[in-house]
Amino acid sequence: MPLAVTSALAVAEAGVLLLRPREEVLEPAPVRARDYFTAEQIERASAFRGPQRALGLASIGVEVALLAGLAARPPALLRRRRRRPVLAAAAAGAALSVGLGAARLPLSAVGHRRATAVGLSTQGWGSWAADVAKAWGIGAVFAAGGAAGGVALMRRFPRGWWLAASGAGVAVGVALTYAGPVILDPIFNRFTPLPPGSTRNDVLELARAAGVDVGEVYEVDASRRTTGANAYVNGLGHTKRVVLYDTLLQGFERDEVRLVVAHELAHVHYRDVPHGLLYLAVVAPTGMLGAALLARRLSPAAAEPPGAEALPALALAILVVSAGVTAISNQLSRRIEARADTYALELTGAPQPFIDFEQRITVRNISEPEPPGWAKVLFGTHPTTLQRIGAAEAFRAAARAARPTPGGS
Repeated sequence: MPLAVTSALAVAEAGVLLLRPREEVLEPAPVRARDYFTAEQIERASAFRGPQRALGLASIGVEVALLAGLAARPPALLRRRRRRPVLAAAAAGAALSVGLGAARLPLSAVGHRRATAVGLSTQGWGSWAADVAKAWGIGAVFAAGGAAGGVALMRRFPRGWWLAASGAGVAVGVALTYAGPVILDPIFNRFTPLPPGSTRNDVLELARAAGVDVGEVYEVDASRRTTGANAYVNGLGHTKRVVLYDTLLQGFERDEVRLVVAHELAHVHYRDVPHGLLYLAVVAPTGMLGAALLARRLSPAAAEPPGAEALPALALAILVVSAGVTAISNQLSRRIEARADTYALELTGAPQPFIDFEQRITVRNISEPEPPGWAKVLFGTHPTTLQRIGAAEAFRAAARAARPTPGGS
C-alpha cells in the first residue's frame, strides 16, 4: 500500500513534467507588495483570508474524521446484507454525501457570514441556503452513481476493479467537461451571450489575432452571489466557451477586460482544457490503485464480496490520495496560468493595464498579494498577485530594452 500510494504521487509528478508548457514564460521581476498596495489593503486581505483558510482546513478535518470513524466501525445499516447490494450502495453513497455536507455546514455558514461582513458575498441566507441545497442534491446524485458503480466493479472484478474504475472516472470527467456548461452551470447562474458592442468586438478581434476559434462568449450573473470578478474557459467541442463575470464587465476598464479576454484565449490557443483531461488520464490508474489498497488497509475486516460497508473507507482513501495528487498538479496549473499571462501580455502589449487590473482585482476580491508559502503549495492554482505583477514589469522592462535608441543605427 505505501508503495502504491507513493507511485501514485510519483506518476502525478511525472505527469506534471510531461505536460509542463514548453513555451517560454516570463520570469517575474522582483516586486514588493507595499509598492502596489497600502498597508491597510494588505492587512485586510490577510485578516480575511487566513481565517477562511482555517475554516476550509477544519472542514476537511471534519470530513476525514467522520469517514475514518465510519470506516473503522461501519454502522449496522451499512453492514446489513441485502439482495440488491448495488442499489443499497447507491442509497448509502447519497446518504453519505448529504451527511458529510451537513457536518460541514456550520463551518460553511461561518465562512459565508465572514464573506458577507466584508462585502464580498452579496447573497442573503435564503439564496445561500438554496445554492447549498442544489449542491447537496447534485453531489448526492453523483455520489450515488459513483458508489453503485464502485461496488458493482468490486464485486465483478475483485482484483482489477480499480483499473476499470479509473477508466470510468476519466470518462465521467470528459462527459462533465462537455455537458457541465449546458447542464450543471445554469442551475446556479444565468448565462447570456455577450451582446454586440465594444467588448464583443474586442473578443473577436483578439481571437482573430490569436488565431483561435473562441466558441461562444457568455456573460454570467456572478453579481447575484459576489462582488468579486473573474473569467474562465470551459467546455469541449460545441460547448466550448469563454465566460466573463458581469462584475468584471461593469467594474473594470476596457483595456483591463481585453487583457482578461486575452488570458482566456491563451487557454483556448494552447488547448488547456483537453490537456487537463489528458493529465487526469495519466494519473487516474495509479491514483485509483493507491486508493484501493489504502481502502483495504483502512477497512481490513470488510465483507467479501463488498457492499455498502466498503464505501466510507473507499471515500476516505480517495480523499487522501487525491489531496496529494492535487497538491502536485497545482504546479502544472500555476505554470499554465503563467503561460497564459505571458501570452496575454504579448498579444496586447499592455503591461500597465495588466498591473492595474491585478491591483484592482486583488483589492476587490480581498485576496492576499502574497499568500503564505504552504498555502501556495497546497491550494495555489495560479501565480500569486506579486508574481503576476512581476511578470508584467519584466515584460515592460524587456520592451523598453528592445526599443531602438534615438539616433542609433
